Amino acid sequence: MKIEKHGLVIGATALVLTAVAVTGAGLHLPKGVAFFKNSPKELLDEVWQVVDKQYVDATFNQKDWRAIRTQYVVKGNYKNKEEVYKAARSMLKNLNDPYTRFMDPKEFRDLQVETSGQLIGVGIQLSQNEKTKRLEVIAPIEDTSASKAGILSKDIITKIDGKSTVGMDVNRAVQLIRGKEGTTVKLTILRDNRQTLEFNLLRQQIEIHPVEAKYRPKELNGIGYIRLKQFSANAPAEMGAAIQKLESQGAKGYVLDLRSNPGGLLYGAIDIARMWMDNGKIVSTVNRQGTGDASVANQSAITKKPLVILVDGGSASASEILAGALQDNKRAQLIGVKTFGKGLVQSVRPLSEGAGMAVTIAKYLTPSGKDINRAGIKPDVEVKLSKAQIQALVKDRDKVATVADPQYAKALQILQVEIARSGGSAQKK
Repeated sequence: MKIEKHGLVIGATALVLTAVAVTGAGLHLPKGVAFFKNSPKELLDEVWQVVDKQYVDATFNQKDWRAIRTQYVVKGNYKNKEEVYKAARSMLKNLNDPYTRFMDPKEFRDLQVETSGQLIGVGIQLSQNEKTKRLEVIAPIEDTSASKAGILSKDIITKIDGKSTVGMDVNRAVQLIRGKEGTTVKLTILRDNRQTLEFNLLRQQIEIHPVEAKYRPKELNGIGYIRLKQFSANAPAEMGAAIQKLESQGAKGYVLDLRSNPGGLLYGAIDIARMWMDNGKIVSTVNRQGTGDASVANQSAITKKPLVILVDGGSASASEILAGALQDNKRAQLIGVKTFGKGLVQSVRPLSEGAGMAVTIAKYLTPSGKDINRAGIKPDVEVKLSKAQIQALVKDRDKVATVADPQYAKALQILQVEIARSGGSAQKK
């Protein structure tokens, strides 16, 4: 399987964007089966065909996928597009995979806007918990309504404007949370399975500038601190520019902060990994045939100076690809707590009439072969934060990445040792 260069990681799930619309060409069709041309069923048939050809589980969740086609496509009777959309979602539920999903034209446009790094919303990355089916916050996006209000990774959204989310999928939840700029939405949150909280959040335009970088001359005689908020389209360019500037300022080592980074573009993670390492495997994938593809470093590292990485339970997907690559290649030590644990690769396919779908086609592995889906990545040095410490950092964001931040403080201790070990003057190349 070849991973295309337009691959995406949306929220907690790796995605591979296929630029060609699904028209039937190249798809495997059961003998005697044809598309329902010029019929509302045509779109539903497209969805079925994509799953039949690409879905990672050849047993289709122990379901007879051809019998499901007969039920929904052949025998189904649909009066309008909305009924077809409903049927498509119902059909995909047979796979019991929250990441294989149908998107109507509006939802598909929203996904495309989201990857550009600009949208209207409150700043929450959502996932549906595979076991409980509850809507779970992967992480709030920094400097948005959600992060400022104090919403945390692993919070469960139980109501949206008073409407229960029981049985609600992620697409529907996103539709309800997003809305006209300047309006508000009320979210009811269950935290730690015992505390119920309510948040009134302002919908606003979110322009994500993914990289925040600072030279800190007073820390260890000069280090570079880089906060990577999300792997949006401009993240690699901003990261490259940040490292180059910090190198010119004389940084002796680096702290890369991936905490609460919910993911973004898959190839952003690969490109950024190559900025830190010259050699070695970055990530590999395994599809339903048991074969896959690997991405490797290409002698393009900008710096070899000591690096430590901060991770937490909100570090997901593309963050885990980057952290896993640098950890397994002994390029960096990870500090914090276990990451979110999402490692499924999806192909995002445009369908007819502006609709689209995402279908799980593989899982990704770290260079050492670790499957992090559900398991997450364990840090080299675990530093847990108490609830009081978390609340203090949420309340006063100026304390984040200072000595008042226990995870950052530990990162400085480790970085100091690494800088001393390298002689304090590691060369660029």
